[in-house]
Amino acid sequence: MPKVKKVRKAAAVPAYNAAKTVKKVSNPLIEKRPKNFSIGGDIQPKRDLRRFVKWPKYVRLQRQKKTLYQRLKVPPSVNQFTQTLDKQTATNLFKLLKKYKPETSAEKKERLKSMAASGKTEGGKKPVVVKYGLNHVTALIEKKKASLVVIAHDVDPIELVVWMPALCRKMNIPYCIVKGKARLGQVVHKKTAACLCLTGVKADDKNALNNLVASVKTNYNDRFDEIRKTWGGGN
Repeated sequence: MPKVKKVRKAAAVPAYNAAKTVKKVSNPLIEKRPKNFSIGGDIQPKRDLRRFVKWPKYVRLQRQKKTLYQRLKVPPSVNQFTQTLDKQTATNLFKLLKKYKPETSAEKKERLKSMAASGKTEGGKKPVVVKYGLNHVTALIEKKKASLVVIAHDVDPIELVVWMPALCRKMNIPYCIVKGKARLGQVVHKKTAACLCLTGVKADDKNALNNLVASVKTNYNDRFDEIRKTWGGGN
């Protein structure tokens, strides 16, 4: 009996392959125009070139200084300036300081004009204002007249204020370190201020000052022994 040849059927193309094999129908109205980025060709796309910029010297020094503070061991006397006041307390502190801003040069001129016109000399108590200036604040601390001392964390060179926390602790005067010499400068109408201090406040603000002093003493004066043993950097 003759042998019957078996015809093998080809396996059906799987569904996921079938979808791949379908050719995309291009729109004849839209012409494909690939860009040519060779010399004299299309304009190159914008890239982030900040890595290749030669930055000004002061920017490079800032960045190098930051890197060194991270890599090298920073002594406790310098490292204490990284421990700044928390945001909530700092906000309350600056609210109080802004109430006791010293008068601007324009306000002073106006006051002197009005005094000259009226023919009266100024009398009575001195106005209660924020004191500023490194030598002035130091003198007030030494005389124990300062109620609260505020030091900026980014004074440069740091040697200008590095000794001030130790002096405040010796004289038992509450001190704190806040972010921004520029922010302190705004309070006294200057570009920057290394330190400020309050010698007193009005009766309405005594409670606010006492709360700030209590908070500051807990975070700085009472922790002085711990702070002076804490090294920084060396990551």
